[in-house]
Amino acid sequence: MVLFCSWSQLPVSMPQMIEPETVLMTQPTSRPRIIAIANQKGGVGKTTTAVNLATALAANEMRVLLVDIDAQGNASTGLDIDKDSEKPTVYDLLAAEMTATDAIVRTIVPGLDLIPASMHLAGAELELLEADNREYRLSESLKSIGDTYDYVLIDCPPALGLLTLNALCAADSVLVPLQCEFYALEGLSHLVRTIERIRQNLNPSLEIQGVVLTMFDRRNNLSDMVASDVREHFGDKVYETVIPRNVRISEAPSYGKPVLLYDWRCAGSKAYIHLAGEILKREREHRA
Repeated sequence: MVLFCSWSQLPVSMPQMIEPETVLMTQPTSRPRIIAIANQKGGVGKTTTAVNLATALAANEMRVLLVDIDAQGNASTGLDIDKDSEKPTVYDLLAAEMTATDAIVRTIVPGLDLIPASMHLAGAELELLEADNREYRLSESLKSIGDTYDYVLIDCPPALGLLTLNALCAADSVLVPLQCEFYALEGLSHLVRTIERIRQNLNPSLEIQGVVLTMFDRRNNLSDMVASDVREHFGDKVYETVIPRNVRISEAPSYGKPVLLYDWRCAGSKAYIHLAGEILKREREHRA
C-alpha cells in the first residue's frame, strides 16, 4: 500500500499507503463523514486510535477534524493542546453557547484540526440531564462546519453516558477499538446492543464502521484466540489490520505527538497507516 503524503516534516522515503485516485474517490462531496470512536471499556486504545487514525487520514490529504469529548482530554494533550486553557472547548458546544467553528484549533499535524476537551466535561452529564434536545447538542453544533472537512472523528469517553450518546447521535458510523483480552467480546456485545437501540430510537443512519483489534501481542496465544473469536462473531466488520503492542505508541503522547510524527518507522505507525488505508478503501466501496 502507498501513502499519498505531502508533509514536509516527514522523510520523502516514507512508505506510501494509498493511490492518489483512491483518495480522490473517497472524499465526501457535501458533508463530512462523522465517525465516533467508542468503547465503554477503558484502556482499549480508543484515544490512541483516534489521534493516530486522524493523523494517518490527514497524511492522505484528507481534511480531518478530531473532536475530543472525553473529560480526561487525552486526545487534546496527545496533540500538544492545553485542555485547561480558557479557549472554547467541546463543553461550550454541548452547553449550546457556540458552534463548532468557534472552538476549532489547529494542531501540529498538517490538515488535522481539533475541538479540545475541557475539565468541565466531568459535570456535563448532570448538566445535560434536564436540557432540551440533550442528545443532539453535538450534532446540531457540528452542522456549522459544512463541507470544510472530509472526516470528523469523535473520541468518546469510556462510558455509555450522555456524552457518548451525543457522539453516537451525531455520527454516521462507529469505529470500535477492541483490546485483545478475555472480556473483550462481552463488552463489545453490550456496545452493539446500545448502537442498535440508538439506531431504532435516535439515529436511524448509525452503523458499525468496523472493529479494530488493539494491543495485539503475537507472543501471547490469548491474543490469537480473542482475534479468532471476534472475527467469527463479526466477520468482515473486523479490520484485517491489527494494532500491536508497541512501546513507541506508548511514548508518543508524553511528547505531545501522534506516533506517526514521533517515529513513523515503528510497527505502531505502520499499523495505523494500514488501518487508514483499509478504512478509506471501505469508504470508497461504500460510496460506490
